[in-house]
Amino acid sequence: MLKSISCGGLRAEHAGHTVTLAGWVHRRRDHGNLVFVDLRDRDGVVQVVFNPDVAAQAHEAAQRLRPEWVAQVVGKVACRPAGTENPGLPTGQVEVFADQVTVLSESKTPPFYINEDGEVDELLRLKYRYLDLRRPHMRDLLLLRHKVVKFIRDYLDERDFAEIETPILIKSTPEGARDYVVPSRVHAGKFYALPQSPQQLKQLLMVAGFERYFQIARCFRDEDLRLDRQPEFTQLDLEMSFVDRDDILALIEGLYVSLVKVVAPQMRLRMPIPRLTYAEAMGRYGSDKPDLRFGLELADMTQTLRDTQFNVFRNVIAKGGVVKGIAAPGMAEASRRQTDDLISLAKTHGAGGLVTIGLSKSAASLDALAAEHVRSSAGRNLSVAEVHAMARLAGAKPGDLLLLAAGPANTVNNVLGQLRLHLGHQLGLADANELAFAFILDFPLVEWNEEEKKYDAVHHPFTSPRDEDWPLLESDPGAAKAKAYDLACNGFELAGGSIRIHRRDLQERMFKVLGYSPQQAEARFSQLLEAFNYGAPPHGGFAGGIERLVMVLSPGAKSIRDVMAFPKTQAGVDPLFGAPDVVEDKHLKELHIRIIES
Repeated sequence: MLKSISCGGLRAEHAGHTVTLAGWVHRRRDHGNLVFVDLRDRDGVVQVVFNPDVAAQAHEAAQRLRPEWVAQVVGKVACRPAGTENPGLPTGQVEVFADQVTVLSESKTPPFYINEDGEVDELLRLKYRYLDLRRPHMRDLLLLRHKVVKFIRDYLDERDFAEIETPILIKSTPEGARDYVVPSRVHAGKFYALPQSPQQLKQLLMVAGFERYFQIARCFRDEDLRLDRQPEFTQLDLEMSFVDRDDILALIEGLYVSLVKVVAPQMRLRMPIPRLTYAEAMGRYGSDKPDLRFGLELADMTQTLRDTQFNVFRNVIAKGGVVKGIAAPGMAEASRRQTDDLISLAKTHGAGGLVTIGLSKSAASLDALAAEHVRSSAGRNLSVAEVHAMARLAGAKPGDLLLLAAGPANTVNNVLGQLRLHLGHQLGLADANELAFAFILDFPLVEWNEEEKKYDAVHHPFTSPRDEDWPLLESDPGAAKAKAYDLACNGFELAGGSIRIHRRDLQERMFKVLGYSPQQAEARFSQLLEAFNYGAPPHGGFAGGIERLVMVLSPGAKSIRDVMAFPKTQAGVDPLFGAPDVVEDKHLKELHIRIIES
């Protein structure tokens, strides 16, 4: 080994020991007679002192050292003089007096500062990702990811789960997103697909009798990217036999709560974990992955306004729509620009507009609210009595701003849900160091696809409806609820799963609801249907995103790209390798592929 101890591992108990260190020059400070170098490796930074009276040759060599050069240092550990300790460093009680220094490699001037966690253009960071990952913040994120995955493996191993790998090259099957396809050289005109998830494979493992399976699985989806999506990602994939929903929810809760306490003890957990139905989550928070760190719940004003003289609201209600609102605390005196920004955001998410009502803080109380205390974009169309009733429903008080949206329930919930998240962050209502988990249950089984005039599975085609809802599959599929569940946290979906259909006759009924003919079902899912002929146990499971989990555990992470070693940009491009890229004509010919220029 070129070092006897890590730079970040030195402590006061090592004083008097001669050590060999190796790492990168983090900073260099020349004080004339003395040269101080902060030497960095994966475990941290330690101060090295070059004193010409102790080692003249090493002191002379230190004059050449520059940031990001790689050096080996031999020297003696000493406690820092009183008053010169650095409490901000784990190694701040000690320093190393260098006897020898060897330059192992030199570095060009990096394109951005590595010894500072300042803002750097993301495209530049990704192009030089190997330098970006040297920065302490990025290093800590990847090491946290390692700890998360290790904890998961140990936790599940102790509970008799077997880790089993499944294939990366499989058959293309419809599961909600576009597949990435891989052409076969041997079988001309045929393609493999990269798995969106190991869904059917883990169900087949249950049929095979393994009963408890998990995998840290790589998954691929050719879909539009966003803050918490990448074309390739990692998930904890898990399946269990002879269980029902509550057994799996208990496992999920035990795993995630235990993981946070061990791996991220600085995060505060809000307990107990609530269980909300899908309808309740959408109705109260406008989202099926609500951020419960703050209130701002949606209030239904429909009944209160059924006889209103405000034509916009009355017409919406007459057509079966709803009027709902939220109260933005302390924003009654919001500027025109601020309210215009909120209205623009509402329109972006499908609203025709947004009614704002400011409740002046000059009112002694809500009961004392009078016409002069109300500033509304609806003018004189809403009575003080109506404003008072809506304020009570929304939990508003003088000084708050009511935001009202009207229209179809799904649109209104989505619009106000997005406004709620925006305000929660803008007003600092969400504590970055708090985790508020929630289970979301009783999702719809299917949803109507108006464009294709058919039902689509909300979760996937293998999800079981609730036992009492099986009769609805033929009479009213849209009313059926699924044995599906999600784990949400701080506005993100961390994990999701369901109890599966485990009988062939029932699975065929589900395929029929989704518009598959018997021939289509057999062509696409024959492996699973055939397996169900040989005795399949009742089973269910879930999948949880590793990147999303690490991101939520790291308040400093801005997207899942920060917790991946080599991610793609929002456009799906890898600036480091320049992927995607063209392929040589010779290779295309071997794969029986011809590029058609558009």
